[in-house]
Amino acid sequence: MSEFTIMTDSCCDLTAAAAEELGLSVLPLSLHIGEAVYRNWLDGRDIPFPEFYSRARQGESATTAAVSVGDFEAEMRRILSSGRDILCINFSSALSTTYQSASIAAEDLRQEFPEAKICVVDSLCASLGQGLLVWLCAQERKKGRTLEEVHAFAEETKGKICHWFTVDDLNHLKRGGRISAATALFGTMLSIKPVMHVDDGGHLVPVSKARGRRASLLALVDEMAKTAIEPENQTVFISHGDCLQDAEFVAEEVRRRFGTRDIRINYVGPVIGSHSGPGTMALFFVGTPR
Repeated sequence: MSEFTIMTDSCCDLTAAAAEELGLSVLPLSLHIGEAVYRNWLDGRDIPFPEFYSRARQGESATTAAVSVGDFEAEMRRILSSGRDILCINFSSALSTTYQSASIAAEDLRQEFPEAKICVVDSLCASLGQGLLVWLCAQERKKGRTLEEVHAFAEETKGKICHWFTVDDLNHLKRGGRISAATALFGTMLSIKPVMHVDDGGHLVPVSKARGRRASLLALVDEMAKTAIEPENQTVFISHGDCLQDAEFVAEEVRRRFGTRDIRINYVGPVIGSHSGPGTMALFFVGTPR
């Protein structure tokens, strides 16, 4: 049985400790704020997550960039040269060109390493939804599954990773073209919070609206009640845009309603946070297809 490395990118929003424990190779996306360029490392070494959100609250905006083909080629070549195959699981192709970069790099390297196996997966996921898929694949690898088996598992499972989001400030979605200026204005005036999910094509789409922050947080848990498969036995992930107290509120609701024991919380990283803004809250679990 060949040994293989699981690669992903920093939009998985796993903690650096989790990535190390799972033996992942994680390539960072980038963001530009003013004249400065920062890499979205999982440990926040270029720009700590609280600092990023503090600057976002002060009105600084960022543009983001995918992982380059060259970066993928360099890391894939390093892994392949060590005799290991690769399973590369990437940020949704509907939200970034990172998956395309990985695919191009893999195709180039198949000629250089004709005996090697390189499987590239479009996760159709974002943030800790992507992280949850990667985490589940790592659990399969721990069971001794082959690269081909874990690749098939990833493809079968990605459409069952349910994503439910809300945001606190509609102006970030307006700047990203997700909602109109008028919707942002009236929504802000009326304290209307969108409830969104990631659809089958990996796009972030609005589904409903809630009046007030608490109602929007509870709406995420209500959606989990509709589709989660054996929620008491799952590992559930929650990511937040520098609003840990709200994340802990959602986690407690999930525990209270479903008896879920394993709930893991981390930041929405700066790349996704550049588009969703401070106060973003997201809940991820395995459910019936999206």
